[in-house]
Amino acid sequence: MGPLAGVRIVEIAGIGPGPFAAMMLADMGADIIRVDRAGQVYGGDPATPPKDVMNRGRRSIGVDLKNPEGVETVLGLVEKADALIEGFRPGVTERLGIGPDACLARNPKLVYGRMTGWGQDGPMAQMAGHDMNYIAIGGALGAIGRPNERPQPPLNLVGDFGGGGMLLAFGIACGIIEARMSGKGQVVDAAMVDGTAVLTTFMHGFMAMGLWSDERGVNMLDSGAHYYEVYECSDGKFLSVGAIEPQFYAVLLEKTGLAGDEEFAKQNDRSMWPHLKERLAAVIATKTRDEWASIFDGSDACVAPILSLVESTTNAHTVARKTFVDNAGVVQPAPAPRFSRTEASIQRPPSHPGQHTDEVLKEWGVADDARLAALRAEGAIA
Repeated sequence: MGPLAGVRIVEIAGIGPGPFAAMMLADMGADIIRVDRAGQVYGGDPATPPKDVMNRGRRSIGVDLKNPEGVETVLGLVEKADALIEGFRPGVTERLGIGPDACLARNPKLVYGRMTGWGQDGPMAQMAGHDMNYIAIGGALGAIGRPNERPQPPLNLVGDFGGGGMLLAFGIACGIIEARMSGKGQVVDAAMVDGTAVLTTFMHGFMAMGLWSDERGVNMLDSGAHYYEVYECSDGKFLSVGAIEPQFYAVLLEKTGLAGDEEFAKQNDRSMWPHLKERLAAVIATKTRDEWASIFDGSDACVAPILSLVESTTNAHTVARKTFVDNAGVVQPAPAPRFSRTEASIQRPPSHPGQHTDEVLKEWGVADDARLAALRAEGAIA
């Protein structure tokens, strides 16, 4: 099942974008082994999986990476793998003995995926940081928000997941394809600051064409335009309006009773945007969110109700699409994108750390019963 069935990946356990990349690859069918720290391993009932759904789809082994035999165990897995994922600061895996040189020496076809915020080099490479810091330097955070207000952090979607984990998953998939053609592996340096910058490509192009201002909140897509904005309804809930094209804008005006209004005919007169926004806000404030949703349902006005995370799981469209699934008692997003033949799926619920140590090391041919006993006596594995 899945387009990546047969691909083997070793994931050195981390947080945020690395696990997200591994989740995406596992959803596509890759056999991914997460290497958890032996000291963190605890007993867990397999019948009651952890709730951290971003760790779904992978088996877990517990290894002490400060023990030479633990390092040797990971290198044994590397010999059998197509790729490795790690998310430490630059130089950490080298000091542990599982850096790119050590791993590629054992498996020259390996794709070594590195996930950091700042990248493997540059003046900030060794600094600590989080999503907000990376998207600040990458240019995205400063562009999100309203004029004369503070930039608005878009959760950690842009850095950790969009510009981080998703770009790493893409890089690893590209690297595996290339390695199968060339017979040579390589290092994938995925940095959130780089990925964030890539996500702003559209805006840089618009600036070059004179269609985008570097000033926040005055452009067509950043809340500057009245036809691309969030509006509050009479019940305190919100409506998203994105009627950019003239034909869609015409439907918006028709549904709101503003068709034929001379002021609203000046759709792209930027000097009118603040005034038109006030007028449209007053109209939308006369009805509840769900009343407006009913009015716009089935139309091309490019209007949709703004749902909470919980509400989104029961929306008629997401239900029809099976956008969310219940796996092991936890409602969560289904794998995406979808394939017509090699269907992606959640292979298994999240694993307890170290839950599959013996199973995996035997299956991958790294250790037999005697070797497992020796490793355990040495404290190299959980």
